[in-house]
Amino acid sequence: MAQVELQGITKSFGATRVLTDVNLSIKDGEFLTLVGPSGCGKTTLIRIIAGLEQQTSGSIRIDGAPIDHLRPHERRIAMVFQSYALYPHMTAYGNMALPLTMARLHLYERIPLLRLLSPRRRTVMQQIDAEVQAVASQLKIGPLLQRRPAQLSGGQRQRVALGRAMVRDPAAFLMDEPLSNLDAELRVHMRTELAELHQRIGATFIYV
Repeated sequence: MAQVELQGITKSFGATRVLTDVNLSIKDGEFLTLVGPSGCGKTTLIRIIAGLEQQTSGSIRIDGAPIDHLRPHERRIAMVFQSYALYPHMTAYGNMALPLTMARLHLYERIPLLRLLSPRRRTVMQQIDAEVQAVASQLKIGPLLQRRPAQLSGGQRQRVALGRAMVRDPAAFLMDEPLSNLDAELRVHMRTELAELHQRIGATFIYV
């Protein structure tokens, strides 16, 4: 959980200015929705917060500390994309566990033969498994963990993408039109689920 502050954020692509002097203070645990027409800069703004785009000027702070110099994975921020961005060759479990294995295992511990030489790997993987199973239970996708994305419905894929973000225990969630690929009835249902999730975990949400 975190307070997110944007101070004078400006972004230009060549001669085209997309954002001009954006100032926002998003409270710890707040659910902020960014609404506007296509092309107005909503996605660009959250990509800047995530570190996927570099602002032309201005600064970003989380809990009062500047994060402009940090790489995306160092910012304690999780992003849920419109396209889900799941790896098709991995199971739902593998997609959810991936950010934890990348963060907690050394490179050699992720290589099939070399990982057998690591005495600590089993303990780390047991911890990761417990965390993935707990989040999957929260999202009610436990029975789906061994399926690949192609074997899941749109709503199920969106839950897996949410789970992958949640296991990181981020300071803030950034959501870029995460429900736009779903049909109208499922969108309404998932909006309710997102609101309940926000109340349950109390994290800061920034939603396009």
